[in-house]
Amino acid sequence: MNTAKRLLQFLLIYAAAVSALWIAKYSAGLSDYLIPSPDEVLSIAIENWQRYSMAVLNTTGVAAAGHMLAVMLALTVALVARSGSFMANLTRTAAFNLQAYPIVAVAPIIFLFLGDGIASRLLIAAMICYFPLLLSFLGIFSQPVDAVEHFYNVTGRSTWKLQVAVRSFENIDKLITVTVGSGTLAMVGAIVAEFLAATHGIGYVIRKALYQSSLSRILVCLFLIGLASSLYLSAVEGAGMFIKKRVTGS
Repeated sequence: MNTAKRLLQFLLIYAAAVSALWIAKYSAGLSDYLIPSPDEVLSIAIENWQRYSMAVLNTTGVAAAGHMLAVMLALTVALVARSGSFMANLTRTAAFNLQAYPIVAVAPIIFLFLGDGIASRLLIAAMICYFPLLLSFLGIFSQPVDAVEHFYNVTGRSTWKLQVAVRSFENIDKLITVTVGSGTLAMVGAIVAEFLAATHGIGYVIRKALYQSSLSRILVCLFLIGLASSLYLSAVEGAGMFIKKRVTGS
């Protein structure tokens, strides 16, 4: 999906959601205190676009770094866990059990040791998006491609590196899809971290707006988050398709 199409789809979805909100507002005669008018939202956007844009860029940078960290972590755990040894099973169990704890319960410990800076935000973003990556990598690396691997098994040339390479090549479209999709969770993780305790990023802006009961500011933030997320996912997808083209030659 190209960038222009992804952005257009986001704009249509956002416009439909906000339009439904305003239709409900004027149909029920709700006050501007509950649901802001279009003029108020536009005024907030014009007044704060630069500050909010910098905040969402900050968040996107953390989300991108956390996403890459999650990919490397999930890849490492999946490669270790595929062997079936005691250490592999222990690693798999630890990775699964970690996901059972809600991030709001783990976050205070993270902030206690790492503070409320970029390290905490990076770790939380990675923790939220790594699990679907891990499941996909485990499934792909553990599923033999019999038609290809049989020859290497018979000739005694099969190695774990070769198996991983063959299975990755066979499932490259799945790898691209899950990596792109997990980028959304990385953005969510970065925003959650900022909402909980950080003092930078769009999540911090939303937290302040929530305390001020300012839905107009939140709507502007949601628009910028969707815009940044669409651009980032398009970039990740483009990188994945470039790698696929280099690997497959098509």
